Amino acid sequence: MRSIYGLITVVAAATFYLYLLSCYLPPGPRQIRQEDEVHKSDDNTDDNLGSDGNSLKFPSDLEELRELAELLQFYKTEHTGYVLLLFCSAYLYKQSFAIPGSSFLNMLVGALFGPWEGLLIACLLTTVGSTNCYFLSRTFGKHYIMRSFPDKVGMLQRKVEENRNSLFFFLLFLRFFPMTPNWFLNVTSPILNIPIKMFFFSVFIGLIPYNFICVRTGAILSEISSLDDIFSWGTLLQLLAIACVALVPGALIRHYSRAHLKLDNLQPNGHALNKKNR
Repeated sequence: MRSIYGLITVVAAATFYLYLLSCYLPPGPRQIRQEDEVHKSDDNTDDNLGSDGNSLKFPSDLEELRELAELLQFYKTEHTGYVLLLFCSAYLYKQSFAIPGSSFLNMLVGALFGPWEGLLIACLLTTVGSTNCYFLSRTFGKHYIMRSFPDKVGMLQRKVEENRNSLFFFLLFLRFFPMTPNWFLNVTSPILNIPIKMFFFSVFIGLIPYNFICVRTGAILSEISSLDDIFSWGTLLQLLAIACVALVPGALIRHYSRAHLKLDNLQPNGHALNKKNR
């Protein structure tokens, strides 16, 4: 029971911190503030644009993603550090507590910071957030995870032991291909006795293709203003390059796995085939 109360306390503290950070946005860019002051006597509005900070929320579709990107780009012109802190805090919150939706945040960082700087930020935050999830699971949730997912945990334990001699490449394979959700692999890794250093680097390297696709897509979406832009040769070539870059590492890992890893009965989403029920 203590573990439940401890986890609730951590989640509540992180939520309160993120709430305060999103509510108290700094004043907007100087040029906009000056324009507001000209009309201030007419509409009696406050020139502190952070007053609408309550409108900030995690994006759930592309339209909300575009609106949030425009708002944060607005503040980024003079408050880059604050925008970076806000984004990092939100990303780590999602990753640490295994909340789905990291793809939208990856696209958002691409729109805000560009493809290469955004990729570095996304990879670092993904790795740190997953590591936080690892420690939270080890500290508070091992018993409950074992009780809630006994079959899936048992299947993963067997595959980890079978591939103990090539464990790092097995972990990379699980990150490249959807054999089990990333959040589930994060919370079960302490139960599987995966060393923290191996876990850290397998996340960092294994999710580079996924992060690259999302970040580069976000950077492209931020440059598109009409449907004609989507079907331009430049955009199509960029999308083709993204696909090639993402496929090459996966092909290499798959080639290695066929020769060195034992993947029998391992199916997408972590389900094992039961040959008796075929």
